[in-house]
Amino acid sequence: MDSANKQIEQQMTVLLRRVQRIHISTSSGEMELDRSAYGIMCRLADEGPQRLGSFASAFGLDPSTITRQVQALEKAGLATRTIDSADRRASILDLTGEGREVLDRTREYRRSRLNEILEDWSVEDRRELGRLLEKFNTSMESVLEIS
Repeated sequence: MDSANKQIEQQMTVLLRRVQRIHISTSSGEMELDRSAYGIMCRLADEGPQRLGSFASAFGLDPSTITRQVQALEKAGLATRTIDSADRRASILDLTGEGREVLDRTREYRRSRLNEILEDWSVEDRRELGRLLEKFNTSMESVLEIS
């Protein structure tokens, strides 16, 4: 492993630990969202209602794992399933009104924390970080076969 890859690996480890701290701090409010719930809810908010199978594919998880995570969202009143009119054997998941409110508050909190962290960064540096993270995630998707 060359020195640049070694530094990237080390910094990713630090980043993952620190991101986990932000996640933990967001779960202390009136509604606790774990990472899986947050990921599913973000995908619904950003891409609209969809079949459960799309989450399994997108997150590289077994469908039974997604089903358990979705059931937890439904039980909490954050998401609801309806029958897919195109294929009555399948169901479509969407956020409830409460789910959207919880997600909006959580995103607002996380983004305010990010603003604090990056407040002394130039706009150009922020854009460059966003560009490089997007490039990195795209590379990960192709190597790990994630959609």
